[in-house]
Amino acid sequence: MTKLRYGGDYNPEQWPEKVWDDDYRLFDAARIDTLTVGVFTWALTQPAEDTYDFAVLDRIVERAAAEGRAICLATGTAAHPAWLARKHPEVTRVDFEGRRHRFGQRHNSCPSSPVFRRLSTEMAGRLGRRYAGNPAIVAWHVGNEYGGACYCDHRAAGFRHWLRDRYGTLDRLNDAWYTTFWSHTFTAWDEIEPPSALTEHWRGPDHTAFQGITLDYLRFMSDAMLANFRDEKAAIRESDPGTPVTTNFMGAYRPIDYHRWAADLDLVSWDCYPPDDEHPDWMAFTHDLMRGIRGGQPFWLMEQTPSVTACRDVNPLKRPGILRLWSWQAVAHGADAVLFFQMRAGRGASEKYHGAVIGHAGRADTRVFREVAELGAELERAGDAVLGGRTAARVAILFDWDSWWALEISDGPSRLVRYQEVVREYHRAVWAAGAGVDVVPVTADLSPYDVVLAPVLHMVKGELAGRLEEVARRGGTVLTTFLSGRVDEDDNAFRTDVPGPLGDLMGVRVDEWDARAADVVNPVDFGDLQTAGRLVFEIVVPCGAEPIATYRDDFYAGTPAVTRNAFGAGEGWYVATALDRAGVERVVGRVLDRHGLRGPYAGVPGLEAAHRGRVTFLLNHGAEPVSVAAHADARNLLTGVPVREGDPLLVAPRDVLLLVR
Repeated sequence: MTKLRYGGDYNPEQWPEKVWDDDYRLFDAARIDTLTVGVFTWALTQPAEDTYDFAVLDRIVERAAAEGRAICLATGTAAHPAWLARKHPEVTRVDFEGRRHRFGQRHNSCPSSPVFRRLSTEMAGRLGRRYAGNPAIVAWHVGNEYGGACYCDHRAAGFRHWLRDRYGTLDRLNDAWYTTFWSHTFTAWDEIEPPSALTEHWRGPDHTAFQGITLDYLRFMSDAMLANFRDEKAAIRESDPGTPVTTNFMGAYRPIDYHRWAADLDLVSWDCYPPDDEHPDWMAFTHDLMRGIRGGQPFWLMEQTPSVTACRDVNPLKRPGILRLWSWQAVAHGADAVLFFQMRAGRGASEKYHGAVIGHAGRADTRVFREVAELGAELERAGDAVLGGRTAARVAILFDWDSWWALEISDGPSRLVRYQEVVREYHRAVWAAGAGVDVVPVTADLSPYDVVLAPVLHMVKGELAGRLEEVARRGGTVLTTFLSGRVDEDDNAFRTDVPGPLGDLMGVRVDEWDARAADVVNPVDFGDLQTAGRLVFEIVVPCGAEPIATYRDDFYAGTPAVTRNAFGAGEGWYVATALDRAGVERVVGRVLDRHGLRGPYAGVPGLEAAHRGRVTFLLNHGAEPVSVAAHADARNLLTGVPVREGDPLLVAPRDVLLLVR
């Protein structure tokens, strides 16, 4: 492939074949070169347990190949057929309240069901045997947007097996789960039940009597769905040893620890559906998170809407230029494919009003289609200048699903603290400062980074504390915040002062903490700047650290809210409260300035500057034009016009400049 892939989900089985001619005519006009097919075709390809029929899928694949399109072929197993639920009712899920579901919706199969695992694996194997070797197939797409939960007997048995593998003995399990509390000591494996509304929970999945049990069940559910992926990938690999196999992730999706899947994916792909049309920082963070799953390798943007979604109460339209802007933003952060859901709008069911490249009328003169075609032409002009390029970064942000889960199922100090929101705020400050940043797991190699930010690192596992100390010892800066260093990997509190194993690096001790309602503010004074702290106010005792900012109110007025500690040749920063945006930007800015990491366009309203390989992307997310000076000699990648250092650059609203060195 000599260019970024362009196309998306195509479901021609949903309409008459005579429509396909129009589809391909319009694909040509839009420069569509890659189609994802077969995502929900299980009922079509297996109409009964002992009957397989690939006639329609054969025609879909043959037509795409004949038209010169690359194919991402899905296994179709994300929703089981109605006959399967009727014949094997145990395959459907049992919900949190203990109700056995009947056939309907999607994500409706228990991942631990032996029947589901057997039949889904058989389907993947048959597809592999049938289509392996087809040169048009450039990737396999297993399942679709894995997710959901089940609490049935199959799940319970699978959970107990998983626990045996993890703990080995009941003594070790009882110690990890702290079961001397409330007379919970287990004396046999089959006494253990999945934590649900019928067992340990009240008021929903995040309110549990035993956080350790629920934490392990969250880990187990993630691993069980990974086992389904592994089943199908292994079946494909029997016939096709080399074509990349992926599944589409959903960004910072709480139920699944995507870092646990990294070793099994040949490439990361994800579906980008931001919560609104106003926060490019949300997408920048999530792109960086997805890129970090496999150590900075490029990913595929598997789905985005060209216009509107259809899954929310209110579905705002992408304004003119946004489709192009956000697509190039994904490329700037590491995407090697720009794909849409969907290529042609379906006529019925819940996604009939979801945006599509081709609408119900099949017109080429709509604004959306014109923008898709214009972007396709730009991608052709860009060629391979960006393809495969890495995004260099000297700043890392740690993201940890275990900390996310443990923090948000904890009884105290505050259920108002949301892990992803805090991490995103620190990422946003780095993004706004124009510094390259990787969002990485806690197991990542930290040696490439001068700065490591670890907001709300609630759980500290293994040798992480020592590895963070090494970053500071060699001259780097490590920052962490309130509610960090609280628990070990079993979710049990450390028998030491808060912040536990991070205490030496941070040079502080936290004896008490105060939690208040969201509208309670305690001003935080930096001397030349007053900001606000909310939600949690830790009362910090410096143990070598220097106060940088202090609380103004309450009995702890004058005590540190932000500290800096000299450690080796570097520093450890501790932020004891949920600072407002100005406070986070002040702290992160000082850390970046210590290492000279602010970008040349930092502070320009609305302008994002990102670097990938030899290309600098200037993306104007604002409603006003932006004028800056070129910071290096370059060439406009899309026009070929040379640019000299110091030349004025005008970036129109929602416009993009690509400058190649």
